[in-house]
Amino acid sequence: MMNATLKKFFSGWAMKLTILRVALIPLFIITYYFHPESWQQWLSLWVYTIACISDFLDGWLARHLKEESAFGAFLDPVADKLMVAAVLIVLVQQNPHVWLMLCALIVIGREIWISALREWMSGIGHRGVVAVAKIGKWKTTVQMFSMGFLIFREPWLGLPIWRIGQVLMLVAAVLTLLSMWQYTAAAYRYFREAMTTATPH
Repeated sequence: MMNATLKKFFSGWAMKLTILRVALIPLFIITYYFHPESWQQWLSLWVYTIACISDFLDGWLARHLKEESAFGAFLDPVADKLMVAAVLIVLVQQNPHVWLMLCALIVIGREIWISALREWMSGIGHRGVVAVAKIGKWKTTVQMFSMGFLIFREPWLGLPIWRIGQVLMLVAAVLTLLSMWQYTAAAYRYFREAMTTATPH
């Protein structure tokens, strides 16, 4: 629990961190193409790491300071999705491998589908049915680490960084498909009802 002084000091930081994450997107892109390459790897990885840390901290602060808001609930996932899309796009552009492109399509496609699904479910009053599940959190964690390894690319301390990133990204893609299926299955009953209502007799 935070004391009153800390609460006052950190008040408003949750929203600022979310906005910072959005602002870090163009900075990440700039540092990713920075030269010399030895600097580029560390700079882009640090920017990405700060964005990942801010993703955890903004939610934690909002909950502990009781500063959760409708705007924050909207902006936080938008910031996450924009960062993920930006990272995957530059990774594919620099490393045009079929497996990476397919993984990127799966991840970005899932984000678009789930966002639309939640919006629709919210509109019919059943958003809780597609609330964040554990598999979604696992997917996010694995995905976060995989992109970090792929950003750095080069072997470090004898570790095959790129290969580790490949494996983690493939695992993330599988978890992405499983989570998409889980959310869609949870909403299937409402799909059927909507289709029945929309179908002329």
